[in-house]
Formats: sequence, C-alpha cells, structure tokens
Amino acid sequence: MENTTDSKPHLVLLASLGIGHLIPILELGKRLFTHHNFDITIFVVVSHSSAAESQVLQSAMTPKLCEIVELPPVNISRLVSPDAAVATQICVTMREIKPALRSAISALSFRPAALIVDLFGSQAMMVADEFEMPKYVYIPSNAWFLALTIYMPILDEAVQGDYLDQKEPLKIPGCKAVQPKDVVDPMLDRTDQQYLEYVRMGMEIPKCDGILLNIWEDLEPKTLEALRDEELFGQLCKVPVYPVGPLTRPLKPLDSRSGELFLWLDKQPSESVIYVSFGSGGTLSLEQMVELAWGLELSQQRFIWVVRSPSRKTGDGSFFTAGSCEANSMASCFPEGFLDRIQEVGLLIQDWAPQVDILNHPSVGGFICHCGWNSTLESITNGVPMIAWPLYSEQRMNAALLTEELGVAVRPNILASDGMVGREEIEMMIRKIMVDNEATNIRNRVKKLKYRAAETLRKGGSSYNALSLVAKECELSWKSMEVKA
Repeated sequence: MENTTDSKPHLVLLASLGIGHLIPILELGKRLFTHHNFDITIFVVVSHSSAAESQVLQSAMTPKLCEIVELPPVNISRLVSPDAAVATQICVTMREIKPALRSAISALSFRPAALIVDLFGSQAMMVADEFEMPKYVYIPSNAWFLALTIYMPILDEAVQGDYLDQKEPLKIPGCKAVQPKDVVDPMLDRTDQQYLEYVRMGMEIPKCDGILLNIWEDLEPKTLEALRDEELFGQLCKVPVYPVGPLTRPLKPLDSRSGELFLWLDKQPSESVIYVSFGSGGTLSLEQMVELAWGLELSQQRFIWVVRSPSRKTGDGSFFTAGSCEANSMASCFPEGFLDRIQEVGLLIQDWAPQVDILNHPSVGGFICHCGWNSTLESITNGVPMIAWPLYSEQRMNAALLTEELGVAVRPNILASDGMVGREEIEMMIRKIMVDNEATNIRNRVKKLKYRAAETLRKGGSSYNALSLVAKECELSWKSMEVKA
C-alpha cells in the first residue's frame, strides 16, 4: 500500500458471499460516492454460480461509480461439510478470505480512509487494525435484529435449553421481546456451528468504530434509544449507531421498461395486482406451491408470480430443489387447469423479475414477500403493503416487526402441523391487504413510511446527516494518517 496523496479520501468495503449481502454494500458504496465525495473500492466474494449475482455486479459497473474487485475464491471443503448451514459456509468463507483481503489492501495505490464490512465480515476488522485504519460494520437490516445480535452472548449464558422450547419471550433490554417461534435461524439449534458463529458475531461487532443500519431514525425510535442507552446496552456496545437507510436498488429508466410484463401491467387498474416473490434464495415445496396457486385464484385478484422449482424436505429437516418448473413441465407444479384459468388475470415469470420496477408500477397494490430486508425496504419505499411469509434467516423477526410494530403487513395465522399455509388463509390475507376494509389502513400506513423514508435521505434528513457524520469521521482519520505518513 503506497502512501500517495489523493485529492479526496478513498473507502474500501467488503461484501460477503450472496446476492442479499452484495446489494446493500453496493448501494452503500454508491451513496458514499455520489453524495459524500468519496472514491470507493468494493471487494466482493462471488460464487460464480448465481446468474442474478453476476447481473447485479455488471449493473454496478455501469456507470462506473465504484471500483469492484473480486477476491480470489477460497476452498472451504476441508473445513465444513457439504450440508453445513448456509450461514456457516458464509462465515467460514469470510474467515478464510482474510489473507486475500490483506494482500488486496496492500496492493492498493492509496491509503484507505476506513474499511466497512457487513455482518458476516466482522472477522475482517482485524485486517483494518493491521493497517491502522478505522473499521465500521454495516448491518443491512433493522435495529431490533442488531439488538438481538449484540445481546446474544448474554442470552447464550442466561437461557437454559433450546430457544424454541422457552415458555416466555426472550427479553432484550429496552426492546421488543422476541417470541421463541421468531428467533433467527442460527438460534434454532444450539449444537450447530452456525449458532456458535452467531454468538461470536455478537461479541465482535461492538469492537468496531461505528455501526451503520439500513433503517431511518424514526422507523424504530425505541430500539435505537435502547441501543444508545448506556444503562441498557452500554456494557455491550459503546460505539455509535448510525441509521443511514433506506438504501435500495435504483429504478431503471422508464423507457427501458419494455416487454410483455410491463405492457400487461400498464393495462391493469391502479393498485390491483399482487406481486409474489420469495427472494433470491427462497423456494416452496410442491405442496405449498399448489396451495398458493389455489389461494391466488380464490382471491380473484390479479397477480404476478416469480416461480422457482419446488423444494423437498429431507429427513434431517433441510431442503433441496426437486423437479423443475420449466416451461415444458410447469403445469405439473400447479392445480389441474390453473395455467388456462389465469391467462387473463395472472403472469408467471421464471426465476427472476425486475422487482424494484414492478413494485414501483402504479398497478401493483400488494407483495407476498419472504421478508428479506432488501425486499422489505423495496416494498416500503414504493408504498406497497405486504403479506409477510418468512422462510429463513432473520425473516421471522422482520415479519413480526412489519405486522406487530409497523402495521404494514399481515402474516399467516393458520399453520398446519407441517408448516403449510392453506389456500383459505392465503385467500384471506390477499383480500385483507387488497380489498377488505383493513386494506385502506394498511396502505395508508405504508405510504406514510414511504414519504418519511424519502425525506430522511434528502440533504438535511436524518439518514443523510448520519452518513455525513460517518464520512466526516473517515475524512478526519484519513487526513491524520496522511500527516503521519
């Protein structure tokens, strides 16, 4: 790393494996470049097996706002079993990537002002220490999830037995308690390596110089207050928390929205279409797909459904993709005659859709969502109510926040013993956010959040000011390092 003097400071960001972690880091980098006068280099760890991931990277390079540097892949096959939890695989990958990150930073022609990592990159903060630069953690989620994560080392010692078996909610100082059924995936099995990794994250994250969150100040005021209260979290986390969101993918230009999808949407009445997508990694069982198809049809609402091949549950409780919903076999994934009956009211899209542009379309009035935080924010910032259908990770907590705290979503009440959401329940939820009396109240609440979210990102807004504080700290540190050099 050379000690060259640049005209403005340069930040380096590290994105963890997976498109859900890549998108928030890219959007943060772009925001720092366009609004806060930083040059940006983003180190990415890519799988090369995800077409969507490759597409996101390509779009991030045009226009060239940030320099994207792919770190060389690491082989973790000797460290984890092939059936290890996804969170475990990501944690181990990010631990093993440290030498490559160290070499990449050493090879830079400039001295970075700071390193920003995400949740899974917390172990890379020691690399920042080696180069004597500030380090920040960007949690592309909400404050409640951050509070649980930081409090995990305490819960690990205080709670006896499995978290799912607890009779009382898990209390977090100054925050909404977490129902046992809503705990994050790593807490489902205390003997699994992903649980140990999660507890470790809770201990490591507060060692940074500041935590960035993808929310805005008045979305979760009580939780933010608790995180900043020395009596509540002071012994666990002494660093400042900066709500800098909502940072989401940008819309495409209107003249680029072409094809059958948008021609169809243009013909539909305002707020009459429900969009169905379960994120980049979400799949349903074949049986659940059939129930969802019936629920959509029974609701008598227009819809767009991003369809993926169904999953099957194995004996150990994990899932694998089974069969295919390619065009030549799609009919086998749905009730008999479904494809013929929905020709006028529904569109089925294979695997991927331009989600932000769909949610922004005036014809879209609802979103059946897996509650990944990226998708959640994309729905809120476009004023679209949700049916919260969490699948994995922290999504059950997100669903609880959306339904119980913010009131911008509904969630299944009736679950069969096998976790199936029945067609009647699906029909009821769709009608509740689209046409029933409660729909107007839900829609008004989410539109209010939409306007507040837009205000907070403008110059002088709370999120703009929070990121400006981070930028100022990084710039001062950079100038100090330049003087020493």
